Amino acid sequence: ITFTNKAANELKERIENMLGESARYIKAGTFHSICSKILRRDGERLGYTSHYTIYDTDDQKKDMKEVFKKLDISDKQLHPKTVLGEISRAKDRLITPGEYLTDAANDPRMKLIGKAYAEYQKLLVASDAMDFDDLISNTVRLLEENDDILDNYQSHIKYIMVDEYQDTNYAQYMLIQLLGGKYGNVCVVGDDDQSIYRFRGATIENILNFEKQFPNTKVIRLEQNYRSTQNILDAANAVIANNCSRKGKNLWTDNGEGEKIKVVTVDDESGEARFVAEKILEHIRNGGKFSDCAVLYRMNAQTNALENVFVRSGIPYKVIGGMKFYERMEIKDVIAYLNVINNPNDNVRLRRIINSPKRGIGDTTVSYASDISDMLGISLFEVF
Repeated sequence: ITFTNKAANELKERIENMLGESARYIKAGTFHSICSKILRRDGERLGYTSHYTIYDTDDQKKDMKEVFKKLDISDKQLHPKTVLGEISRAKDRLITPGEYLTDAANDPRMKLIGKAYAEYQKLLVASDAMDFDDLISNTVRLLEENDDILDNYQSHIKYIMVDEYQDTNYAQYMLIQLLGGKYGNVCVVGDDDQSIYRFRGATIENILNFEKQFPNTKVIRLEQNYRSTQNILDAANAVIANNCSRKGKNLWTDNGEGEKIKVVTVDDESGEARFVAEKILEHIRNGGKFSDCAVLYRMNAQTNALENVFVRSGIPYKVIGGMKFYERMEIKDVIAYLNVINNPNDNVRLRRIINSPKRGIGDTTVSYASDISDMLGISLFEVF
């Protein structure tokens, strides 16, 4: 069981290469895909058909707007996104609408969310639909409430391996406990030092307390690193040692010490971008090539400062896995506005922004205006 289909397929492929034909019996998939299959087969015990729909984020928002109308909740009181986030966290912890309302006690805001949660679930059941969180929480409920189904899956699944276990939530932990409860052959792979998804419901205690939950556990520390040099690992070890609640490990490598880490402090993102550009140009002056250089950044928004400096410095670049800043729709729109302000006769840019944001000027109106422009020999802007 993994968190992405790509990882699941990769693991299965490697096992097939090692074991050959017999590996075809191995089931590999994400938590959601495996639960989805279980529910397609046995979900009728919970009142769903085998053709139930899985709702995406847009479907959820539409349902929640219906709930808001029914309960007369205004967007000023609560935002649909906030309520859906709270419901998602409740489902991660296997808390039902009834339990949520009980916990709300004297908190008016929680009571309102609890009512919305209850109505939202009614709408889902009436539509024979589940959201992504339901796939796991409903599978846990199905196995807890039906001993025959649980026994069937426990008997068939003798070995379970879970990848990225530090990112599992309470519902996923319960699913593994149930499926692996008969044989106890559960292998989890994870790194407690890389648990960064608590805001999404991840429970680091799952990996920290694994030996208590499954007695006679054998712990294998994978401490050899094949990617970094020792200086980088020493720095990482020193920083991560300050974490509380961790199992502890000491990363090492055969790659040698490598260059020392250099920390550069700058005033802002522009200073950072200028520093990067200067290092690249220095590399070029020393006989290097532009294609030798790669810039890694944390999020796409950071490309703006880098691209500005690269353009001014004459550094050719390619954005991989994203879109160039100046090719984004909203940026092209803003530049088109500036072009029209500067040159009202720029019909191409004018056509781009005439109805952006929407102001009821469609293609037909623009076509009529173009005919008048041609007939009178004046610019489209003047006609408008």
